[in-house]
Amino acid sequence: MKWSWKLGEFGGIPVYIHATFLLIIAWVVLVHWTSGETLSSIIGGVIFVLALFLCVVLHEYGHALTARRYGIKTRDITLLPIGGVARLERMPDDPMQELKVALAGPAVNVVIAVLLYAWLILTRGLGPLGDLTLTQGSFAERLMLVNIFLVVFNLIPAFPMDGGRVLRALLALRTDYTRATQTAASIGQGIALLFGFIGLFTNPFLVFIALFVWIGAAQEATMVKVRSALGGVPVEKAMLTDFKTVSPDDPLSRLIELTMSGSQQDYPVSDSSGIVGMVTHQDLIKGLSEYGESATAGRVIRREFQVLDPCEMLETAFMRIQSSDLMTVPVVRNGGLVGLLTMDNVGEFMRIQAAVSEKRTRAW
Repeated sequence: MKWSWKLGEFGGIPVYIHATFLLIIAWVVLVHWTSGETLSSIIGGVIFVLALFLCVVLHEYGHALTARRYGIKTRDITLLPIGGVARLERMPDDPMQELKVALAGPAVNVVIAVLLYAWLILTRGLGPLGDLTLTQGSFAERLMLVNIFLVVFNLIPAFPMDGGRVLRALLALRTDYTRATQTAASIGQGIALLFGFIGLFTNPFLVFIALFVWIGAAQEATMVKVRSALGGVPVEKAMLTDFKTVSPDDPLSRLIELTMSGSQQDYPVSDSSGIVGMVTHQDLIKGLSEYGESATAGRVIRREFQVLDPCEMLETAFMRIQSSDLMTVPVVRNGGLVGLLTMDNVGEFMRIQAAVSEKRTRAW
């Protein structure tokens, strides 16, 4: 995600913090400062926010580590002002597995809240809840209540929040996955409208949450439709078979000629041993800017790339392309290049299939 800084990598999962997260820190400092509090109180407020977001990170690790049990990797975890986002490569296809992954995050907050409650009981630090505010009161007690709030808030059935994913998983036990997603997404967008309306008159922060839920629900529903449309279709049905290749010694001027004379943007680079890399349109432009037209393709080549088999299913290939930095993937049969699969190809295939399906429907 752009404007993000890497905090580190824990358990093989990179953790990032988005630049907008600093707005929360600034807001906390401003609230304490305008209340006339001391420097130590301001620092305490910042530490509380950091502790809160540590709980958020642990929440996301609950999702990530549970997904790992089912062979699903997590690309990264990013901290945003509205919370954390764990980018899983995919959600489980089994509704029960998705249910467990969705509930794992809130379960972590339940454990944290229980541990804090036990600590407060043992130390006799549990005070009247009415005396607590966002900035005043026992540190541990406030953190306990915030974790309880995170559990309740995340379980609101507003897809794609955790509660919405729980709803989708439960619906998918009784109906097909696509219909379950559409229903959960519609309910999520309805709740988003409610959030937005309430936020206009109370807390503007709810408006941002509403936008996040609305957009996320729409994107998730679209993605599931795409996966459903591509299910059972092999890559060879949608791959590009009329394409050009270049050698590592070809000058970038050759790639310019090919680009200007056709629609191909990314080029496989091959030699006597086979495919050795890819040169994307972005690589070409950057290479021209840094080295000029006489530089060779081998100077800007990407040697780390994946390949597809023509018999591989489009649904799987689509997800692999999405998780890759390259939007064009070579299709190889018995070591030889037989095609290219691009996101444009997949999109065009879906449009054609939709048109054919509509024609058949009208014929009936």
